[in-house]
Amino acid sequence: MELGVGAKRVHVVDDNATFRKTIEGLLRQFGYEVATYPSAQHLLNRSPSDDVPSCILLDVRLPGMSGPELQERLLELGSTLPIIFLTGHTDIATTVRTIKAGGQDFLIKPVSSEQLLQSVQRAIAYHSAVLNLKRTRAVILSRIATLTPRERQVFELVIRGKTNKEIASALGATERTMKAHRNGVMTKMQVRSLVELVSLAERVGVLASDDGQTT
Repeated sequence: MELGVGAKRVHVVDDNATFRKTIEGLLRQFGYEVATYPSAQHLLNRSPSDDVPSCILLDVRLPGMSGPELQERLLELGSTLPIIFLTGHTDIATTVRTIKAGGQDFLIKPVSSEQLLQSVQRAIAYHSAVLNLKRTRAVILSRIATLTPRERQVFELVIRGKTNKEIASALGATERTMKAHRNGVMTKMQVRSLVELVSLAERVGVLASDDGQTT
């Protein structure tokens, strides 16, 4: 099923069919798309997309692959989906391990509807922010890719605060030519000021480190 604009999805992984059905009904009441899985392997087989705001409600104790083991596998696969762990057994060591590995939350069953919904809302908001940063980075990199080799040189010097005169001297060209290249860079990067240009460069890690080398 395709997700619509503004859709939010929750993946529920639990071996208790009654629990899955109850949680699915609750989440759907609040506008969430829901996919349920009886085991960790079932979720892996579906390869859930992380291109839309989503999160995973994951039971710690599952047949076969455990919740924490699934978390490790998803991290290896590069998934950005935040995970909310659910368990009927208080286990401080497991809690600490999963949170350190990036777990979004750790809830003890039985969990109230309000607590669950608040946790899901936070996880979805977090993932939305992650996706926005990812999309912004992709847009900036696509603009940088349109620069000619000479414009890229000018771009890297401009964001380090070099003047047209200094850039001209460094690249062995006239100030007038460098000014034209600089204007071209500003146009292609769709910015109006040096501050905006530097901000974009910082977002994608283009600005030099202390040794003056680009990343």
